[in-house]
Amino acid sequence: MIQTISTFLSQFDFDVRKSGDARFMDQKCTPDVVCFIADCIINLNPQEDFTVHNIWDMRYFIKNASAIFGKPSPKNTSAKHEYDKFIQQPLRMLAYAHILDIQKCGNKNYYRIANPDILEYIATKERNAYNFLYLYIVKVLGDSNILKTFEDFKRKCLLGPVTNQDYLDLKERYTRFIIGNTAINKAVEVHRIFTKVLNIYAAENDIQGTERGHLSKYIISFSDLMYNRRNWRDLGKAKSMTRQEAANVEEEGQKDYDEYQVTKAINLIRKIQIESEVKDQYGVGEATQVHHIFPKSQFPLIAHYLENLIKLTATQHYTKAHPKNHTQITNKDYQLVCLLAKSQTIEKSIKTIGEKYYRKDAFVFVINTGLDANLNTDLTFPEIRSHLRVLYNEG
Repeated sequence: MIQTISTFLSQFDFDVRKSGDARFMDQKCTPDVVCFIADCIINLNPQEDFTVHNIWDMRYFIKNASAIFGKPSPKNTSAKHEYDKFIQQPLRMLAYAHILDIQKCGNKNYYRIANPDILEYIATKERNAYNFLYLYIVKVLGDSNILKTFEDFKRKCLLGPVTNQDYLDLKERYTRFIIGNTAINKAVEVHRIFTKVLNIYAAENDIQGTERGHLSKYIISFSDLMYNRRNWRDLGKAKSMTRQEAANVEEEGQKDYDEYQVTKAINLIRKIQIESEVKDQYGVGEATQVHHIFPKSQFPLIAHYLENLIKLTATQHYTKAHPKNHTQITNKDYQLVCLLAKSQTIEKSIKTIGEKYYRKDAFVFVINTGLDANLNTDLTFPEIRSHLRVLYNEG
């Protein structure tokens, strides 16, 4: 998919000096927010133009916006302005990237899906959204003839030590560029966008970025790019809330978020896998079940991994995977059967459409987590299957 996205983006000229639009990126365009908004569009399944309010009014959005980001309900009037930007900014960015088409009628923007394939890729995982954002940002900066400024900063970081003045020089050049070529005329507005641009570039290149308006002390990581979930939590938090009560709210929010991720993954498996992935005598008939190869209760860390989910028939699920319909018991022999079958599914998918849905390194991580193993991600799929047989025979 990386090559597919690069090829798609290469068709367009994203030069900000020509478009005059600074909103090619924005404050809310973090990987997790972009992924979620793309997921909402997919679930909206619009057959015609849609607006911000079409997403806002979705039960799917209302339920999951709070679960994922720990925020008040979209129905909370005190959060109205923030939610408007929360939806609008990713839509504008996706439209600038030509993943969506945009048409303005009066004071309202109407959107339509232009590239469903890439949109679905972005919606699948936060890491996918990050991959897209990096390729897209580099293309915009390159077309706008300002990428060299970021590359110079990267070189200084890699040669080290980079100074805060080096960071301020980059920030000032970017600010002058945006103010000189777009309708934005306030530096503070540019700085909000600059943070999102620089930190995605920094994370991909393993260099320092920006933190609270200054050069970050450490190399920016993927997790640093996520939207600050605490901002809106405080909006509805009573001042009398104790630390324990706040901790309980935090824990409950994490459960909601985890459940959203698992449900989203299960729904995707139902969509992309039509038949049972295990081809045995029990695989005849409709595949109605999505089975966790390594149980969700025992391995919550990998519960939402597509690589840990497999499509089965009801007989396979309740007779073989869980003997005598005891869903708390996992048949180890059939667990191996499922892993071997899943490896075939993943290998075929990657060969056919690349890493749109599955990643080999993620599958290895699932195996290592579930079996307390130490397989290398450089292994081929036949080698992975060979190691799996050894691991289960030794067990």
